[in-house]
Parts: sequence; structure tokens; C-alpha cells
Amino acid sequence: MAKPDAAPSPAGRQGANPFVNHESPNSLFGEILDWMLAPLLLLWPVSIAATNHVAAYIANQPYDQALADNVRAIVRLVKIDGGRVTVNLPAPTRALLRADDVDTLYYQVIGPASNLIQGDREIPWPTLPVKPEADKVLFRDERIEADNVRIAYAFVPVRSGLPPVVVQVAETLKKREALSASIISGVLLPQFAIIPLAVILVYMGLMRGIAPLRLLQERIHRRRPTDLSPIPVKRVPDEVRPLVLAFNQMMGRLEENLQAQQRFIAQAAHQMRTPLTGLKMQTEIALSESDPAQMRHALELIAESTDRASHLINQLLMLARAEASHEKLHSVVPLDLDALARSVTEEWVVRALARQIDLGFEESGRSLLINGVPLLLRELLNNLVDNAIKYSARGGHVTVRNRAGRMAVLEVEDDGIGIPIEEHAHIFERFYRVLGTEAEGSGLGLPIAAEIAELHQARIDLLPGSNGRGSLFRVSFPRYWDADYTPPNPPPSASGSFPIGL
Repeated sequence: MAKPDAAPSPAGRQGANPFVNHESPNSLFGEILDWMLAPLLLLWPVSIAATNHVAAYIANQPYDQALADNVRAIVRLVKIDGGRVTVNLPAPTRALLRADDVDTLYYQVIGPASNLIQGDREIPWPTLPVKPEADKVLFRDERIEADNVRIAYAFVPVRSGLPPVVVQVAETLKKREALSASIISGVLLPQFAIIPLAVILVYMGLMRGIAPLRLLQERIHRRRPTDLSPIPVKRVPDEVRPLVLAFNQMMGRLEENLQAQQRFIAQAAHQMRTPLTGLKMQTEIALSESDPAQMRHALELIAESTDRASHLINQLLMLARAEASHEKLHSVVPLDLDALARSVTEEWVVRALARQIDLGFEESGRSLLINGVPLLLRELLNNLVDNAIKYSARGGHVTVRNRAGRMAVLEVEDDGIGIPIEEHAHIFERFYRVLGTEAEGSGLGLPIAAEIAELHQARIDLLPGSNGRGSLFRVSFPRYWDADYTPPNPPPSASGSFPIGL
């Protein structure tokens, strides 16, 4: 059935939602129309069959009664004298049976010896019951030559031990069929007018019913592209109101995301402006120097500023990547958190040695599986380790450890300057840096770590370090349980607390 409210979608449209089947548009109007009219069209043949049955039953009643009366009249004329059976059927009565000018009537009287006493041989003989009932008229349908007939018959007992006399009257079905056809046409002909009228009324009712949806659609289309304010629900139908409320909530979240993006762009532009301004000034100084030593010093400053700008850009790109749907960019796989943490920690050995920091790793000692994106998890751990080394004094200690429990826990602990309690609520904000520190940074490392943890349904917490010194960052991941998994390169000891590179 056609769905007038469904507009076809252009095939091959760029940017179309891949989860929407544009070749089979889904129309609420069409769905309701189908579910209302399909039962009606399905019941119509059932109604026709029922009408035929009822019409045949009604048409049979008067004619069956007339046949039964004829049978009873002939039964009264049957005389039984001892074992002799006679029928006194006057000629006028026989003529009356033949008087029908539409249907052909037959009658028959069969004696106890299965002999034809009087009437027509064409009527098929019935099957004698075991205990025939006297004065009861029975009916059956048969054929005489090429005509269908209706037969009424009765049994007349003779005496014990002898079969009964059978009296039968048969009639063709022309009058019955004419009456049945008249009843059917009288019932069905109005339906041919009622059903199209019902379809039109249903269509008009649905059009009227979805009119508020069209008004809501027009109100949304008239909005400016930047208008993300909630849609008023005052005149919205009750059935659509939950959808509009959910849409308003989505619009509110979208507004918050847009505002956050605008703030992020503004902050990122400000952060980028600082190193670029420094690069320009240092380049001008280098160009104005004639002393090779001073020129070399200026070039070294330019190289450092370039490194800082490059690091900032890489962190901005990683933050944007973490904010995107990582399942579209990377595959989520089960991975061993011990193996990942050990690999990342080893990469920081040289940096830790350069700052004379004792970098250690403590593994869980068992298979510690989680579902995750390896690239993003390495970035999370890199930022935590970088932050710990950066804010630890020379000769300090940084420990990366894993613990296995109901959750898979990753911890990075240092004994550096620590973070004041009042700053804990802000350290995961973008571009936020704790005041009073001399270490260089962009303020993006911890927000990136928090974003990646959220994507992996993990929780990241900041706690004081051991003995109240330094900081401890704890990330708790949901574990991936697989009894058949064997971790690669199993550690030689069950509980390992060992330094890396020191």
C-alpha cells in the first residue's frame, strides 16, 4: 500500500546516515494506514464466505420445511397391512408435486424388500440406520443426473424383523440458489460502497490526526540554524511529548557541547598564540645577531619553542581524537594491561634517567585483561607518567603499578610536589595548570587522560601519594574475563616490583 507521507531519499547522497535504509523509507502515516486497512481487507473475504454460508442456511429453511411437509403427507398415505405395504396417492396429489415451474420434484416410496412401491427411481436410495426413528424427517444432498438436489426422507416401521418403508422427496436447487444469491447481493453490494468510504474516512482521520506533527515540523523548519532553544511543549500531543522532551534534552546537550567547543577553540587559539609569538620574536633576534654564539643561542631557543608548539599541537590532535568515537577510528580489542603498562614504562626510562628519577613498575602477577584501544591507552599512560616525571624533583621516585581485583587498576604514583586538595576539582579541566609550579606544560595532559578513561568506561581518581607526599593517579577499568586467555610473555615471578632501567 502506498505511503503518501513518505518522501523518497536520494540514492547515493553524500553524508547520509549509513544506518538508514533510504530505499525503504519508513512512514508513520503509512504504517498506521497499513495496520488499519490490512485487517479490514483481510476480514472482507472472511465476511463474504460467512455471508455465503448464512445465505445458504436462510435459503434452505423454507424449502426444507416444504419438503418435510411433503414427506409427512406421503407417510400418512402409506398403509401397512401385515407385511403388505400400499400407497394411496391420488392423481391430483401427484400432479401437485409436479406443479413447480422452476424446480423439478421427485418422490419415492421403497418397500421392506427394497422394492419401488411408487414414485421415481432416479432418487438414490439412502443408507438404512441401525435403529430408524419413526416420524423424523432427515435431509441430505445428492445428485440426480446433472442436477444437485436436496432430499428429505423418513422411515416408516413395518414390523419387527423387517426393514422400514422409506419415503423420499427430492427437489432441485434453482429457487434456493436464486434466494441465496438475492441475500448475498443484498448484503455484499452495500459493502462495495462502505469499504471505499471507510478507506477515505480512515485516510482523512489520519491526516487530521498527524496535523499537529506537521505543525511541529514547520515550527522546527522555521528556526534559525543557530537556535538551539527548547521546543515549547504546550500544544504538542501527549503521544509526541516524550519525544519532544527527549529532543529538547539532546538540544541542551548539543548547546553545552557547542559552548565547550567554542571555549576550547578560544583557549587553544590563545595557547597557540603564545609559542608562535615567542618564535617570531626569537627569529627576529636571531636575524639581528651577527655574533655566531648569540645567533646559536637564539636558534636553540627557537628549537625549544618549536618543540613546545609541536607538543601542544599533538596534544590538541589527540584530545580531538579522544573526543571522537574511538570505535570508528580504532578497533576495540582485549589487551593485557600489565604488558601495555610495562611497555610504556620502558619507553620513559631514558627520560627518567636524564632527570635522575627512580622509575619502577609493579605488575599484578596475573592475566589482567581489559577491552580497549591500544593507541589511546598508551596515550593515557604516557600523559600520567609524563606528568609524574615532570613534577618530581631530581632523585625522586615514580612508580607505575597494576592491581587485579574486581576492577583492573592502573596507578601512577610520584613523591613530587603534589597537588593541593583545593586544586583537585580543576586539574582535569583543559589548559588548567596549578599555580606556583615551574614545570612547563600545556594543561592538556590530564584532560586527555580523563577523556580516554571515560571512553573506556573507566574511572580516574587523584589521591595523595604514600606518606602524604606527591600524587597518585588511579584508573579503574572494567575487566575482560576470558578463562582461555594466556597473557603474552608471562613474567618470571608471581608478584613483581622491580625497577626499570635503574
